Amino acid sequence: MMEMVAVQSGSTFPVLNAMIVLPALGALVVVLLPNSRPEMMRPIGAIFSSMAAAMSLFVMTQFSSQDPGFQFESIQSWIPALGINWHVGVDGISLWLVVLTGFITPIVLLAVDPHHDPKPYTAWLLLLQAGSFGAFLSLDLFLFFVMFEIVLVPMYMLIGGWGYDDRRYAATKFFLYTMAGSALMLVAIVSVATLSAGDQGITFNVIELAQRQALSTNTARLCFLAFALAFVIKVPIVPVHTWLPDAHTQAPTAGSVVLAAVMLKLGTYGLLRFGLYLFPEAAVWGAPTLATLGVIGVVYGAIVATMQKDLKRLVAYSSVAHMGFIVLGIFAFTTQSLEGGVLQMVNHGLSTGALFLLVGMLYERRKTRVIDELNGIQSAAPIFAGFFTIVMLSSIGVPGLNGFVGEFLILIGSYDTRRWWTVIAATGVILAALYLLWAYQRVFHGEPTPTDEATPDLTLREGLILTPFVVAIVFLGIYPKPLLDRIEPAVDGLITHIENHSDYERPDPADPIAIDQHQLDEDDH
Repeated sequence: MMEMVAVQSGSTFPVLNAMIVLPALGALVVVLLPNSRPEMMRPIGAIFSSMAAAMSLFVMTQFSSQDPGFQFESIQSWIPALGINWHVGVDGISLWLVVLTGFITPIVLLAVDPHHDPKPYTAWLLLLQAGSFGAFLSLDLFLFFVMFEIVLVPMYMLIGGWGYDDRRYAATKFFLYTMAGSALMLVAIVSVATLSAGDQGITFNVIELAQRQALSTNTARLCFLAFALAFVIKVPIVPVHTWLPDAHTQAPTAGSVVLAAVMLKLGTYGLLRFGLYLFPEAAVWGAPTLATLGVIGVVYGAIVATMQKDLKRLVAYSSVAHMGFIVLGIFAFTTQSLEGGVLQMVNHGLSTGALFLLVGMLYERRKTRVIDELNGIQSAAPIFAGFFTIVMLSSIGVPGLNGFVGEFLILIGSYDTRRWWTVIAATGVILAALYLLWAYQRVFHGEPTPTDEATPDLTLREGLILTPFVVAIVFLGIYPKPLLDRIEPAVDGLITHIENHSDYERPDPADPIAIDQHQLDEDDH
């Protein structure tokens, strides 16, 4: 059986390090620019962000789809006395999240006008991109924790500085929730590193710690719970989700897009990279509970979304439902469910990120997001309505668009190991159609008022900004193979690792679903 092993890329240029450093350097450059030139801030920020995005595309093109391990690795000693290194690498699980991070940030820098203080706004967005890259690429637990915490500060500042009326409350709630989980994770990180030391010495290297598996069963389960709590708050899943609707509703458009497209994925990615990889036995032990919470999130998020009066808050609750699908896929432990989970992280980033952009554009035109105050927008802005329709159908999971592929893989992959969870989660697809189509009908159809009739259609610039989202949505719905080819080896390696260090055995797709004949006989009687 193949273990996940590190693969050293043939490239000598530390491209992953440069990808992290460039946006941080861009933030510094923006801070040093004179205040008398506010028009320069966002374009210069977009240049640095785009350079980092170009590097992520280079990594994508050079990535070997045959290797299940980590590529483009770079290791530099950081705090040698404690076994802490600057250790980064990318595999099929993290690759597309890195590309998504590179794709989103320059778009929001170019698309959204902050209306005031462009210098700190641009600098915080660049620092957020740098921290997100670092978190997705970290192979050292201490480095990951630093990057995981770094992203909190820019998002807190963006919500608190450029948000709406209740922005300070939402920003503080977001920060406190996430910090509470992070504090427990820090204790678990130190515990894992010290208790696993033995004769080999202390290390925070994720690959070494996963191979050592030196913790007792109960200790590993406690550490897993600490990691899982930090990550499920970030996802978030019910019942620790309440910060998300407030944060999304009060955040500026750029903050909502990055939060939905990138930051929420730190939670699901953390469950995959650290929860399953470092604690395979504990992950199998905790899987039924976490899968149950994910399914509750699917149904609860959809039902509450249906009741929302604010269009942005509706999209926020749809995120709770979609992320619940991903959690179910992760804890079903099959190749298809994990592939679907990783793919759905990317799909959710594209669809929900585009939805928040569109809602932001609508707010700029009408100065309201209240659904009852909007009517018949389609007659005044047909191109805007067309873009919104495609993105909405993607979020629903209509075949031919990206959302369908991820949800289908999760459902079909989860059925063998989490059958009743899957049946209940499938209702989320129906509920998603209910709340999104109903909201669309109320906002875009019907008889427009004079104010609705004056709503401007998309400008050429806005159309060009939204086009990459639509192209990606359609392409991944029709031909997801390039992504799945690179995801599958890493996912297979992870499941093999779980099998080797727990009593889990993945079902054979060629075998028919087992039926308990004794139970059937009892049911007949």
